[in-house]
Amino acid sequence: MTQQYRSEALEDKLKMLHTQVDGVKATVVVNVDGLLVASYPAGDEENPHENPTSSPQVAAMSATLIGLAERTLGRLAQGDLERLLMEGELGVMVVYPAGRASLAVLVAKDARIANVLVAARKAAAEVADILGG
Repeated sequence: MTQQYRSEALEDKLKMLHTQVDGVKATVVVNVDGLLVASYPAGDEENPHENPTSSPQVAAMSATLIGLAERTLGRLAQGDLERLLMEGELGVMVVYPAGRASLAVLVAKDARIANVLVAARKAAAEVADILGG
């Protein structure tokens, strides 16, 4: 699979998650090194606050959180990370492993979280397939 085709397939997958599930505000795919692989909606260089997930800093922080969660679960003998869920007063962030990357989803506070979790888990598996593992 060519890099261009992967980029388009990832963008299509993220866009589909937004259209199929109410309450999804932004999505991002981050590799294990903390580098941004894909995001939706696309970032605006002039106004990075419109979609903060498209910034390299958020990608790096997401990778750090995932690494900490994995190490913590390992030390506590709780198995592999299935999902990381953080709830704030204004919204929720859920992260699923996706092969050699992770899918992070920002969700509105009033969204039906069960619907988001099911769709995000499926999307993460599809992202893993697109990235080749």
